[in-house]
Amino acid sequence: MRILCFLLALLSFAQMGWAAPVRIKDLANIDGVRGNDLVGYGLVVGLSGSGDSLRNSPFTEEIMAGLLERLGVNVTDEAFRPKNVAAVIVTATLPAFARAGSQIDVSVAAIGDAKSLLGGTLVMTPLNAADGEIYAVAQGAVLAAGAEASGAAASVVQGVPTTGTIPSGARVEREVAFDFSQMTNLRLALRNPDFTTAARVEAAINRKLGRGLAELVDSGTIAIDSTVLGKVNPARLMGQIENITVEPEAAARVVIDHKSGTIVMGEDVRISRVAVSQGNLTLRVREAPMVSQPNPFAPGETVVVPRTQAEITQEPGIGFAEISGESSLSEVVSGLNALGIRPRDMIDILKAVHAAGALHAEFIVN
Repeated sequence: MRILCFLLALLSFAQMGWAAPVRIKDLANIDGVRGNDLVGYGLVVGLSGSGDSLRNSPFTEEIMAGLLERLGVNVTDEAFRPKNVAAVIVTATLPAFARAGSQIDVSVAAIGDAKSLLGGTLVMTPLNAADGEIYAVAQGAVLAAGAEASGAAASVVQGVPTTGTIPSGARVEREVAFDFSQMTNLRLALRNPDFTTAARVEAAINRKLGRGLAELVDSGTIAIDSTVLGKVNPARLMGQIENITVEPEAAARVVIDHKSGTIVMGEDVRISRVAVSQGNLTLRVREAPMVSQPNPFAPGETVVVPRTQAEITQEPGIGFAEISGESSLSEVVSGLNALGIRPRDMIDILKAVHAAGALHAEFIVN
């Protein structure tokens, strides 16, 4: 119920003029300007006895031996079983236009049976892209995402101590070849494709910078022909375009998260005239077996006699609550709120209204 009241408050803010236009940079991406995923396999050292057990993680021993040999330490035929190292997978995203020498954040996750990466340090790890080339090298102290403590008879874990991050932990060694200054035909890709929003973006750009510069291609793409303005710098042109404001349009949606019981409804959600009634039916079955046994030294045998108690209870219903047809969001929220039920029961009601064909919105259940 509190969630529905919160939605009603949001709607009142929107009616007061809080729904401001949105910049194009927050609605769309430039086609071709994107990041690249990087991945590497490395070793975290300096753990306080919470690393991999080499008996169960032989790959940790292999990478550790390879690292020491590269550093000039011969460990052939040596029996070493340290508990302060852990094999990890290192991931990062190489941003668009990242230059050699710039630094990026990395994420670290254990792949063996290490208990925690707290206090560890990632040793120099090359990061590869999908083409197999090395684009960055990561190294640094790991900031673990949780904590773990244990004693002789109990243990406690908070968060996920086997994952962590290294802020600015990787240095870019190779740049992605991409010359933006030579591009004359650009394309804007809407993050949420919609014909109305795309048409508004096209009109706003042409109104601001000149007719014929932008052309609507489909619901998610607007083509930009910079040659209409003569010889211009594409980067400077996009700097002007991305700050133009547009009022976006979105399809009516109802989004439900079963895990948390969250319900989110868009402003354009409509419900046809429908009557709703809700009640709870509870079935309880109890088993209370009895044991019958003979007196001491008397003939006979012990027998278990089953006893079952079953009952069905039905809580008083709330009667029918009517929601008028073609209601606005505020009227929908008020109508559903009048039922006086919990958000998780509201999820079941919305499913039933959708199944009845009275909910005119895209219904998404996560």
